[in-house]
Amino acid sequence: MAALHVSGPVLPDGEPRDLYLVDGRVTLEPQSGAETVAAGWIVPGLVDAHCHLGLDDQGGVEEATTEEQARTDRDAGALLLRDCGSPVDTRWVQERDDLPRLVRMGRHIARTRRYIRNFAHEVEPDELVATVEQEAARGDGWVKLVGDWIERDRGDLAPSWPADAFTAAIETAHALGARVTAHCFGTEVLPILIDAGIDCIEHGTGLTTDLIEGMVAHGTALVPTALQLDNFPQYADQAADKFPAYAATIRDLHSRRRDTIMAAYEAGVPIYAGTDAGGVLPHGLIADEVRELAAYGIPVEEALAGASWRARDWLGLNPLLDEGAPADFVVYDADPRQDVTVLARPARVVLRGAVVA
Repeated sequence: MAALHVSGPVLPDGEPRDLYLVDGRVTLEPQSGAETVAAGWIVPGLVDAHCHLGLDDQGGVEEATTEEQARTDRDAGALLLRDCGSPVDTRWVQERDDLPRLVRMGRHIARTRRYIRNFAHEVEPDELVATVEQEAARGDGWVKLVGDWIERDRGDLAPSWPADAFTAAIETAHALGARVTAHCFGTEVLPILIDAGIDCIEHGTGLTTDLIEGMVAHGTALVPTALQLDNFPQYADQAADKFPAYAATIRDLHSRRRDTIMAAYEAGVPIYAGTDAGGVLPHGLIADEVRELAAYGIPVEEALAGASWRARDWLGLNPLLDEGAPADFVVYDADPRQDVTVLARPARVVLRGAVVA
C-alpha cells in the first residue's frame, strides 16, 4: 500500500507535524511519493468508553445491525470502543480492519429479575463468582456488574447482591487479571464497591464527598454517561405509578447530577467519555457526550482528553501519534479545544492507516 500523508497541528500538544502512514502505522520520516489525504487539526482516535455493540433496547441484535452500529461510531470518529456488556458474541468485529478497535466485557451480570430483560446473565449471590470467572474469560480484561437496580419489595434502588458477594466477585476478577466496572445509579452500593477495589464506576450519580475521596484514594475511574443521565426524568415518569420512591430518587439524582460529576472531576477522579449507546441511545454520539461534559464545567481540553489520548492510554493503547503508533486519528478543520462543536464535523477519519470516512 502506498504511503499517505497528513499534516497539521497534532493534539494533545498542538505542534504542527507531517505524519506519514505506512502499513497502518505513523512515521515522521518523509515518504517519497506519499499522497496527501488531509490537512487540519489532528486528534488521536476518539474513544467511546461506554457503549454496547450488538444490543438494542430489546436485547441482542443480528450481525448486520452490529456492523451498522460500529460503522456509525467509526464515522463519528470513535475508533476505540469499550463495550460495556452485550448478550451476543462480538469478537468477529475485532477481525475487521474497517471497524473500530474493540475492548469487550462479555455480558452484563445482574441479579435475578433486577435488570432490563434480555440484557444480562441474571444470577443469585452463590452464582456470582462462577459467572464472573466465565465472563472474565470471555471478555478482553473487563467484567461488568449491575451494581444496583430497583428492588420491587423496597420500591427503590438497592444493591444487587450483599457486600461479601460483591467483594468476592471483584477479588476473583482481579485474580484472573480482569478489571471490574459496575452500573451504579444510587449511593448505597458505592461504598461496597469502592472499598472492594472496583476499577471503574459507570454513571455514578449517587456519589458523595466521602465516596469521591475513596475513589481518589483507590484510583477508581468514572464514566458518567452524561447523555444517558439526561433521560432520568423520563425514567422517573415511567416508574412513578408503580415505584414512586424510585421515581423520587431518580429525579433527585438528576437534579444534582452536574454538581456530583463536577465534584468528582475537581477532586481528581479520572473521568472518561462514554455515550451508553446501544440500549436506549443510538450510536455515533461521542461528540455530543464530550460537549455535554464540557457543559457541566469540565474544561473542553480535559473532556476531549477523556475521549481521546487519556482514554486510549487507560485502555492500553498508544495515546500519542508518535513514531510507530497505530495510525488511528481524526482530522478536523478547526481546533476542537477552542470550539467543542467541531468534534461533530470530522473532515477525515483514519483507521489503521486507511481513510475510512
